[in-house]
Amino acid sequence: MSTRLDPQRLHVITDVTLQTRFTHEELGRLALAGGADVVQYRDKRGGDYRDRLALARALVTTLAGGTRVVVNDHPEVARDADAAGVHLGHADVTPQRARSIVGDERLVGRTANDLAEAVAQADSGADYLGVGPVYGTRSKQRPAPTLGIAGLRRIVSAVGIPVIAIGGIRPENVADILAAGAHGVAVLSAVVCAEDPAAATAAFRTAIDSIVGRQHEQPHDIR
Repeated sequence: MSTRLDPQRLHVITDVTLQTRFTHEELGRLALAGGADVVQYRDKRGGDYRDRLALARALVTTLAGGTRVVVNDHPEVARDADAAGVHLGHADVTPQRARSIVGDERLVGRTANDLAEAVAQADSGADYLGVGPVYGTRSKQRPAPTLGIAGLRRIVSAVGIPVIAIGGIRPENVADILAAGAHGVAVLSAVVCAEDPAAATAAFRTAIDSIVGRQHEQPHDIR
């Protein structure tokens, strides 16, 4: 079973298709400046292992000591880049398989889009579930149905691991998300498509800290 590493509160997901002004590394720097706990390197354009590894390593080096890097979809890249962990989608390997690749000292997250899936994944070996879309999403062509706050609350109540909410989240609805029991939030378009991604990240940081305070702990000293 997973050691249940702390996924922290504020995840910023990088993207270079919804916007083209910034690279993954530049977005990582801006998220770090705004106070993100985790930067998730996400790139759906394809590309080979070497390209993904180079980008992941650049992020890890750039953000070392300040913000953790989690790699979307690819546990081998997460391991070889010395990232903090991996986040898995529906088409990826199982959390158990990912754990065997990245080891016990790295985070393993898993997406869940509804109650049945969340319950099924809660004992899968993942450290946290990325649950959504709560309010909808601009980052997927065929998104899952919107959960709403009531749906999010049902999932949080049914699973025993931290939930990171995602999908249409804005600073002004962070309080509702956390009140529903979510451990934290993951944001993509609200940051990467903002005029000032660092300021956008900082607005989420302020919204979270006003409720729960800044989490400084870095369990197991992972990046």
